[in-house]
Amino acid sequence: MKLFFAILGWVFGALFLVSAVVQYNDPDPWIWILIYSVAALVSFGFALRRLHYIVSLSFGVIALLGFIYVFPEKFEGFEIGAGDIKNIEEGREAFGLLIISVIMFIYALRTRFLRTSKI
Repeated sequence: MKLFFAILGWVFGALFLVSAVVQYNDPDPWIWILIYSVAALVSFGFALRRLHYIVSLSFGVIALLGFIYVFPEKFEGFEIGAGDIKNIEEGREAFGLLIISVIMFIYALRTRFLRTSKI
């Protein structure tokens, strides 16, 4: 089980880094590069078992609040050309934050209960 969670941390760390890199053409790239870079750093900290659960829990809550804040009034999917570009962009950003939030909560639960777990 330890190996599974270590691989999970490395994989999501790499995915978040790729997500940060592809933000260069976003209308507001620096905020999203920062968000995904922090998510990658937290993921690598988790993989190395150097992460306190409060860090991932806090970042997860912030990302979840960001998801709620950014989610568009009218969700039109993710595909360009299927609706208003602003709604599509906001939907993509919101679900990126939701993915970060879910992963951070997984890290927080695993880190918090790692000492008491028999697995």
